Amino acid sequence: MSSSDRIARGWSLAGRLAALLAGLVLAGCFQPLYGPLSADGDIAGELQAIAIDPMPERLGHYLGNELIFALNGTGSKVTPKYRLAINLRENAQTPLFDTVTGYPSAATIIVSADYRLLPAQGGEPIMRGTVTTIASYDRTSQRFANIRAARDAEIRDAKSLADQIRTQIAAGFAGRG
Repeated sequence: MSSSDRIARGWSLAGRLAALLAGLVLAGCFQPLYGPLSADGDIAGELQAIAIDPMPERLGHYLGNELIFALNGTGSKVTPKYRLAINLRENAQTPLFDTVTGYPSAATIIVSADYRLLPAQGGEPIMRGTVTTIASYDRTSQRFANIRAARDAEIRDAKSLADQIRTQIAAGFAGRG
């Protein structure tokens, strides 16, 4: 047995003991986000009670649909307790150029969303935040393929933004209790 094998076996045992000790010490520190131990015990119900304010343009439509599904994927009708207002900023960049043709060979769509969670009756925001996402796509000499690829990148951005917003709002609800 080489010395490296003995060291690896020794660290393995020490590592296991350290992990077990850390697990026991931290066992009471973690709280499930959607579980019964969260703030009011019903984070999913609070998320379902969020109405999404309309957003302009195609990206706003995609994000609105993704948020409706992410917050209330059950399709149940819930009386809104909250309103979610979102301002979107979209920027397209073409960082790579083909040296032969001089046309861009790739593009990146960067989207930032500033959101505010407001009471349905109006008033000061309960939560606010900013999320950003980036999606890249390849460009070709085919014009309609480029348009479709850009649209697919917007859809990927919308899904990522919806997931980030839902997670931040759920964490905010869990932390309020």
